[in-house]
Amino acid sequence: MAGSMAPPRGVTKERAAEYKGHMTFAVAMACIVAAIGGSIFGYDIGISGVNTMDPFLEKFFPVVFRRKNSPTRNNYCKYDNQALSAFTSSLYLAGQVSTLAAAPVTRNYGRRASIICGGISFLIGAALNAAAANLTVLIIGRIMLGVGIGFGNQAVPLYLSEMAPAHLRGGLNMMFQLATTLGIFTANMINFGTQKIKPWGWRLSLGLAAAPALLMTIGGILLPETPNSLIERGHVEEGRRVLELIRGTAEVDAEFTDMSEASELAKTIKHPFRSILERRNRPQLVMAVCMPAFQILTGINSILFYAPVLFQSMGFGASASLYSSMLTGAVLLFSTLISIATVDRLGRRKLLISGGIQMIVCQVIVAGILAAKFGADKQLSQSCSIAVVVVICLFMLAFGWSWGPLGWTVPSEIFALETRSAGQSITVAVNLFFTFVIAQAFLSLLCAFKFAIFIFFACWIGVMTAFVHVFLPETKGVPIEEMVLLWSKHRFWRNVMPDMAPLEDGWGPAGGDCAAAHGSNIQK
Repeated sequence: MAGSMAPPRGVTKERAAEYKGHMTFAVAMACIVAAIGGSIFGYDIGISGVNTMDPFLEKFFPVVFRRKNSPTRNNYCKYDNQALSAFTSSLYLAGQVSTLAAAPVTRNYGRRASIICGGISFLIGAALNAAAANLTVLIIGRIMLGVGIGFGNQAVPLYLSEMAPAHLRGGLNMMFQLATTLGIFTANMINFGTQKIKPWGWRLSLGLAAAPALLMTIGGILLPETPNSLIERGHVEEGRRVLELIRGTAEVDAEFTDMSEASELAKTIKHPFRSILERRNRPQLVMAVCMPAFQILTGINSILFYAPVLFQSMGFGASASLYSSMLTGAVLLFSTLISIATVDRLGRRKLLISGGIQMIVCQVIVAGILAAKFGADKQLSQSCSIAVVVVICLFMLAFGWSWGPLGWTVPSEIFALETRSAGQSITVAVNLFFTFVIAQAFLSLLCAFKFAIFIFFACWIGVMTAFVHVFLPETKGVPIEEMVLLWSKHRFWRNVMPDMAPLEDGWGPAGGDCAAAHGSNIQK
């Protein structure tokens, strides 16, 4: 099949060396504003700490309030309550469903449309939570927050990956995680202050979520659309104009050609969720499922959601527990800066593997301290309490430079244009599903497993570290539209991908049957 009758093959030639451009003010501002979506996600994780405030518990969860203040209750089980877990986890179940609905919006109407929808939904949820008079309104508010997170987490990482120059994509994409950690730290600081405002301090904590949501909504209105999305939706000239603006040069022919070729193929794919199941997309699909699942199975969200609960269970007082969770949030923020500074020099694999090893060691040490010095009816000594906080901070440090940011960065940069929105939806849905499961089950697991809960997560970190070593190729410096060529060179995935053969202008499916591999939804 040749000439003008040949179907689109997508990107078949590596042009990365021909890319021009540099970091521009337009890219910097767009990425900063877009990354505010991450602060919403982080603020909600951190603000879950209101579940240790006595006025909040007394109003919505009186059973937990009485159990918390009972001196005879098992320390590991004071907060074991499914309704309290539902307060935290309902948001993530709603986000899981809404992110699948966000995929066609992001593809057909642009990344900005989903960012705006996410911001508006979050504003509504924050207002309902702040004004909640009963548990029903509180849960409805959490569901609306979940819708906002589903749309925002689906669109923002894609937006950042597509706006960033290839050689800086890792660091700029991590603006999402940096904003997330900043949101967590801010929420911890606010909780530390509002716990002293009785009996309505918790309303202030929940209502202030409207601040980043408002910034995200306004930013979504003012931001330029990504050139990839504009070209995919047929606005070719506008896409070229935006590309020249964000690269700071008119010499964008190579990058524009890659985007155009990817767009030609994308337009032939009518059912991206069906296309993503094809053999040629198998590596990306595996990463879209495993990376977000592994990120949650590090146990990080258990610590972030329930840090005040966890520390109180270990014998810290109410103020001390919030202070400790505030400290761990600050460490997470600092470590994300380390990742931003090193990811495009050291690469993704080195950070993920080194972070995994350090997290395993930290989890085992915490489990050992709790097994030896803490039990159902005894508290940690001051020295052991300090040791636990130090080791958890080291765990946060490792997570913050590895699985925290890279659990979002890697999936957002590996998909071809035609399946990018669908792939990101799968990533977010898997992340939120596992977040929901862990959030709903953690307090019960803590009650049942006791100190062994940390061994449980350490085993999973061992699995994911081995997974990265064997299955994840290094994506550092690879242009986003040429990522599809990377998998055919990998020692494992080249045996899974359809055979690739040299063409006159690049690489394509062996046998020349491009239609079967790219132009239709028939799996090879």
